[in-house]
Amino acid sequence: MEVSDEKQVGLRSLIEGLQSQEEWAHKRAEIKQRWLHVMGGLPERELVSYERLATAEEAGHTRHHIRYRTAYGDQVTAYLLIPHTAMPPNGFPAIIALHPTANSGKDDIALRSGREGRRYALELAERGYAVLAPDTITAGERKANGEEFFHTASFDRQYPTWSAVGKMLVDHLYGVDLLSSLAEVDADRIGAIGHSLGGYNAYFLAGMDTRIKAAAVSCGLSTFQGDPDPNRWGKRDWFSHLPQLTELRGEGLIDFDFHEIAALAAPAPLFFWIAQQDQYMPHWQTIGEAAEQLHQLYDYLGAGSLFQSYIGTSAHDFPDEMRSLAYRFLDRMLAQGAH
Repeated sequence: MEVSDEKQVGLRSLIEGLQSQEEWAHKRAEIKQRWLHVMGGLPERELVSYERLATAEEAGHTRHHIRYRTAYGDQVTAYLLIPHTAMPPNGFPAIIALHPTANSGKDDIALRSGREGRRYALELAERGYAVLAPDTITAGERKANGEEFFHTASFDRQYPTWSAVGKMLVDHLYGVDLLSSLAEVDADRIGAIGHSLGGYNAYFLAGMDTRIKAAAVSCGLSTFQGDPDPNRWGKRDWFSHLPQLTELRGEGLIDFDFHEIAALAAPAPLFFWIAQQDQYMPHWQTIGEAAEQLHQLYDYLGAGSLFQSYIGTSAHDFPDEMRSLAYRFLDRMLAQGAH
């Protein structure tokens, strides 16, 4: 299939032509196959293991500084936050909290020193969730020696047929493996949350792992259509998400858009916040159309109430009121065992 992002008018419908939910399952498998091809695939996972590096007692939770194994012998540094409240019989509901583009990585979302509007890992731990907040590659403790934060050049040289998106995704899959293995966690109630970089990583993860029972995304949904800089996703001189996309776009061979990637998670509960003054993803009208396409799919699957999206006037931020709505969404879908 050849779809030029310059020539295509409007987003492809997710449900047009479908006659049954079985046909959606077939379409979903095709989307997933294309997505795996573009990211360079995912390696087989081995059993996860981790070590505690340090422990700190906070007012409402214990923070464990840990390191867990991931693919090809790499290791992920992370914080594991365990609430001080009484543990439910089956363990705490849990969240994998994914940080935005911040040099401090996990510190931005899990420590009180993090930025306003970004401390969602900390806030969810204080709300009664066990929270895993990992560093992504190129951030926090995982910046490569001799390289700047959020520069993937050394990774791209080492893995020329893979991608940073594939790498982040497999690291987060190992993170879910870790959460699922913990006695403190109810493995049937694991969700994901993130802003910006962490936001799209949250729905990428939900689309590949049915153990994610709900995901909340702030300023992470985007589209190639309408984007003034669609190569933000391709090969760049700093963080190259999917290097193969640059060549595909030049040849008019991009055969998916990101609402289709988000649709891989359906019918798992999804929450999206879209900001009209987002300086990084300014094409909010088309992103809003993508959210509407997703809602139509959820309706088609009989799960319309499990999809929520909001569009507002803020900049690239996760405002207090939107975080509150996201937390309440996660509470309904996870903490109360609604899904």
